[in-house]
Amino acid sequence: MKRRTFRVEGALVGKAVDAAVASELGLAEARARELVGVGAVYVAGKRSRDAKARLVAGQVVTVVLEEGGQSALAEAAPAPELRVLYEDADVIAVDKPAGVTAQPTEGRVGGSLVDLVGEKLGRPAGLVHRLDRETSGVTVFGKSAEATSALAAEFREGRARKRYVAVAGPGLPLNGTVDLPLSKDPSRPGRWRATRAANGVPALTDFHTLFSGPAFCVVELLPHTGRTHQLRAHLTALGAPILGDARYGGLPRAGGVEAARCLLHAQALELGHPRTGKVLRVEAPVPEDVMRFFAAAGLAALTGPIRAWGPEGA
Repeated sequence: MKRRTFRVEGALVGKAVDAAVASELGLAEARARELVGVGAVYVAGKRSRDAKARLVAGQVVTVVLEEGGQSALAEAAPAPELRVLYEDADVIAVDKPAGVTAQPTEGRVGGSLVDLVGEKLGRPAGLVHRLDRETSGVTVFGKSAEATSALAAEFREGRARKRYVAVAGPGLPLNGTVDLPLSKDPSRPGRWRATRAANGVPALTDFHTLFSGPAFCVVELLPHTGRTHQLRAHLTALGAPILGDARYGGLPRAGGVEAARCLLHAQALELGHPRTGKVLRVEAPVPEDVMRFFAAAGLAALTGPIRAWGPEGA
């Protein structure tokens, strides 16, 4: 990420945000206004959307110029069609497309899943859990503050049950449990490592290998915890990183089939309904890029209730 930061002092005191950004970064004011407009400018740690707001002495202004190697002003990709999996008065569940962020990034607002759902509802959507940008699948939102709080508690207190499917490298055992803490990898920014050698956070994943071949495996993943990059790091620790996951060493193709992104899909979610308390199960169809590997393995698409966790589900 490329950013510039400056403190408001001297001639900058009392200036409008766009004028100050233009002056400090050597930009035309029109371009500075664009940066404010896309949400790339922060004043005193908060995103500023008012280009004409007057600055106060001592405030710190941060401007995100590039994110992920792309300019903050790069044209946004067209918004994908939103597939609604379930909806009632309290909850909406959607199938997050791969390549869409769960929420606005530091350098841009608009185009994230929470933005798309909010646009559909005509009001802010209550995001209660997140998937990585490249991960597809079930994501639920609350339609009210009360529903959002109840749904968030399902995840926080470990009652929400999740089933993922992934296409990984070869060599996985038939089934097992990975009980390895996660910590940031100091030698590889942006990666997490699964190891007991560091002071990490607890992370637990059950897995069941649905297909094992010389080129790839298809695996069902049942995480007990919901840590950042948990499934990606745990499969890497088993020596079988997810195909297409360049950050963790996943191959870009296997068995003659391409893996253009990290082939991880949140296929099913079971949790208590925020109003009735009854178990709500939502499923997202296995997407085409993952189904190509299912087909190559002779597997039918995964569906139905989530199996029991632990040895009784093996």
